[in-house]
Amino acid sequence: MRQINKVAVLGAGVMGATIAAHLANAGLDVLLLDIAPTSLLPAEEAAGLTLESPQVRNRIVINGREGLKKMKPAPLYLPQYLQQIEIGNLSDDLAQLNSCDWVVEVVIERMDIKKSLLTSLIPHLAEGAILSTNTSGLSVNEMAEVLPPEVQKNFLVTHFFNPPRYMRLLEIVPCAKTDPKIVAGMSDFISRRLGKGVVYAKDTANFIANRIGVYAIFKGMEHMQEMGLTVEEVDSIAGTATARPKSAAFRTADLVGIDTLVHVANNSYEYLPNDEERDVFKIPSFMQKMVEKGLLGNKSRQGFYKMDKSGGKKQIYYYDYNDGEYKPAAKPKFASVQAVKMIDDPAKKIAMMIAPGDKGSEYAWRTLRDSLIYTINRIPEAADDVVNIDNAMKWGFNWEIGPFEMFDAIGVKNFVKRCDKEGITFPESLRSIESFYRFNESGIKEYFDLRTNSYQPVVQAAGIINLQILKKAQGVVEKNSGSSLHDLGDGVFGLEFHSKMNSISGDILAMTQKAVKRAEAEGVGLVIGNQGTNFSVGANLMLMAVALAEGAYDDINMMIKQFQKATMSLKLAKVPVVVAPFGMTLGGGCEYALHASAINASAETYMGLVEIGVGLLPAGGGTKEMCLRAVEQAAHTGIDVTPFIFKYFQQIGMAKVAMGAAELYDMGYMRQADSITMNPERLIADAKQKVMGMAPNFRPRRAAVNVPAPGRSIAASIKSQLWNMQAGGFVTEYEMEVGGLIADIICGGNVPAGTPISEDYLLQLEREGFLKLCGNKKTVERIQNMLKTGKPLRN
Repeated sequence: MRQINKVAVLGAGVMGATIAAHLANAGLDVLLLDIAPTSLLPAEEAAGLTLESPQVRNRIVINGREGLKKMKPAPLYLPQYLQQIEIGNLSDDLAQLNSCDWVVEVVIERMDIKKSLLTSLIPHLAEGAILSTNTSGLSVNEMAEVLPPEVQKNFLVTHFFNPPRYMRLLEIVPCAKTDPKIVAGMSDFISRRLGKGVVYAKDTANFIANRIGVYAIFKGMEHMQEMGLTVEEVDSIAGTATARPKSAAFRTADLVGIDTLVHVANNSYEYLPNDEERDVFKIPSFMQKMVEKGLLGNKSRQGFYKMDKSGGKKQIYYYDYNDGEYKPAAKPKFASVQAVKMIDDPAKKIAMMIAPGDKGSEYAWRTLRDSLIYTINRIPEAADDVVNIDNAMKWGFNWEIGPFEMFDAIGVKNFVKRCDKEGITFPESLRSIESFYRFNESGIKEYFDLRTNSYQPVVQAAGIINLQILKKAQGVVEKNSGSSLHDLGDGVFGLEFHSKMNSISGDILAMTQKAVKRAEAEGVGLVIGNQGTNFSVGANLMLMAVALAEGAYDDINMMIKQFQKATMSLKLAKVPVVVAPFGMTLGGGCEYALHASAINASAETYMGLVEIGVGLLPAGGGTKEMCLRAVEQAAHTGIDVTPFIFKYFQQIGMAKVAMGAAELYDMGYMRQADSITMNPERLIADAKQKVMGMAPNFRPRRAAVNVPAPGRSIAASIKSQLWNMQAGGFVTEYEMEVGGLIADIICGGNVPAGTPISEDYLLQLEREGFLKLCGNKKTVERIQNMLKTGKPLRN
């Protein structure tokens, strides 16, 4: 397969433009084309433009590209990446396709339009260029009929999910003539370069994820009506309680667009005449009425839910499908749902949730039961194996575990027994299956292949380290309740967090120092990373709240010292330490990253020093580190330290969080030698490679001494601005006090500018400031509010 450096995206609607944005995120050159308008807008006429004017001919594609700037969530990692997207139109610029290595069609979901466009491209394609369609469910083989044989072998479906930057799933569907080497090459490129989770689907309507996901939603609506449940009651069950996303069923429908959901269901009904559950895809009358009324979800600001902000209060309403009216949200509380709220393990949640109990558990069982039976019947029609289906639902619909993992959570034998008792028909093959996944005697993960009725190894792509599989295969080097130390091979150790939300407490701090010592004595370096939902949400607030309630300030002081000792052990290690953050990397999690020899971050890393949200300051070395970085930058650039101090103070004082790893460079949290991994599955392996690259010539760091303090005059300037903000009502008196303490520490204390200070001295200032804030009742109020509501309190 030819190397891909430039990609053409044909279609500049929301999907086409956001695919172009993500290709730019990956560092590729992009050509974005759309049709030339056939009529002038009034403003164009008034400006004396004609249909031949370039700005008119490219109007649609210009609007598509410009729209990327305003979209939320942001489709681009950085605004400047927009410059990588060239524009043109399908009438004048098809000749430019000759310079493109991959051409992806993203036009309207109509077979006639797609065929016509594909036919027009043939003379302009470079030899060996990849041609793909982003169809969400039309037949790839029917499209391929209009292509010559030499193009057919390079033609396939590459179905991105919306929004392309954030949704991991990409479904690949080859046509009958696609070269298998092209399928393998595109899968590797899309996985490695674009960070996608690739699954292989068959040429059936709606492929895998939309077929099963939309079935689950529509079957859920059937059971909702049968059981007399409300939209809101269903969402309380069909979300995190059953290991699916917080948006559950109807918030997902609002997010996707109710009209889009109707289109996908109609597609399934029309093109799947032999589907045993075809009638499920018939649109319920209440849903049809919603579309007719323009109640389309988030895009129309009302769908299954709407929000009213009149009277200064926010009130959420849900749609009552019985009378077509909106009713105030009542926040239903089923006992079954409440019982699983504190359970983190998704498999345990499902097993508990479907146990006979109340109306909530009965709905959970019925909907899961029917969805799982429907799913098993899709092999080999929609996919060849359970792994592709499980990955499709996890990556495309954000299920915590896939359908066949849900079978295992329930227990296949238990599932069969309950279905028999209820007289439910299911595939007889289920009777002979113990589980869909297992680890064999050698620690190799296997799946049950329904085509051969035998267990086959789960194939793991090169360049991936799966900590769960590693643990099963060889155990761990050392472990405590919050963390484990792994041998990643080649002399590299791996420290994994596995506490609740990966919050940092004493066991992780203790294991950190052990991990560094072990790596120094027996290896070449250390990776700190995990494969949870987030890298770390920071220090364990509950422990802090308990200590404050007991007035145990000596214990708090000891805990802060231990935290600083752990982060400094990373910084001063005699071997390279690479931290691999991803997802939320907040507070103490950010401080771990700041002290590493290097960072290898996932592209979707949301990092920041956010302690002020709970009335505290970064005291695990975070404030100290930003002071040192400001001084270092001033020395390197030859300019005054003041702007750097102000910038880092603002980031801490406003609890600024990067909305992606690319932003961390400008924030000063990542340096030029740090790197970004697009595919989160490769993160640990990439971090290991970084350790191995650094190890041969690694020069250990020493604690900083004789650092010229920024000085109290800069702190005074910051405090003056805080006073003005407080007088203007922008910050509270308490926030002014917290900000003043942070200013004192980041400026090196109450000393004149240029006074030599040390890293240890700055750490001491952090501890003193932290303890002072712990004695403030408003800090206690903030911590309690965060634990209770999950939101910061302004007091």
